[in-house]
Amino acid sequence: MYSIRLIPAVLVSVGVALGAPPAEDASKLPPPPASATSQERTADPASPVPTLRILPPVLRNSEKEDSLLVVLPGGPAAPAEDPAPLAAAVAHPAAPPADDPERPQLRRAPPAYPPEFGAESAMFCQKQIGDWTLDDAVALLGEPKGHRVSLDDDGVENGDIFAFADASSRYRQLELDFDRETGALRSVFAYPWKMTWQECRKLWGARVSATEADRGRKFYSYLDRRLDVLVDPSGNVINFGLY
Repeated sequence: MYSIRLIPAVLVSVGVALGAPPAEDASKLPPPPASATSQERTADPASPVPTLRILPPVLRNSEKEDSLLVVLPGGPAAPAEDPAPLAAAVAHPAAPPADDPERPQLRRAPPAYPPEFGAESAMFCQKQIGDWTLDDAVALLGEPKGHRVSLDDDGVENGDIFAFADASSRYRQLELDFDRETGALRSVFAYPWKMTWQECRKLWGARVSATEADRGRKFYSYLDRRLDVLVDPSGNVINFGLY
């Protein structure tokens, strides 16, 4: 029994010895390939060479490794360009509205006084002296805005003076003096908005007689026309009378 067990072992050893290649001289062997690892090049010849384990396919990892995104350094980002300016809107004039026959038309009414009155209201009233009564004046100028009495040289009341607004706006106010006995217009007083004595001289000349009045005022009476002018100390015309 013992000898029978040794026979297979002897046969295996003889087979291995017969199949092994003959030993060669180590000095005649070629140098290790350049692809050998650094551990193989620097390893001590006396130290045992580690065995290489080759995993079977069933134990290998068949999944691919995750990819890695690497951002390489680059130049600075280009500055953002400003948006192009929008074209200016062109304003187009609106078309005029179409005529509406039903739309009321506003028209300035013609003045309710004669053209001669609009040209020079005071001179127009002067021409009515002896003809107009108070009713005639009211018909053209409207209701009076004020009233005062008229006195003669002795201080006796002999007439009535009514103040009217000038419908032509040439003067600030017009005053008409009516005789108390006859009721006829006998004189007119005009109050300018702004007028100086020098302007009166340019209009009507300088043939006047001057009289000192109260409060430093002067009274100029024209010698060649029916006109008197009352002037304040500063040379501004207070009013002028027509008779």
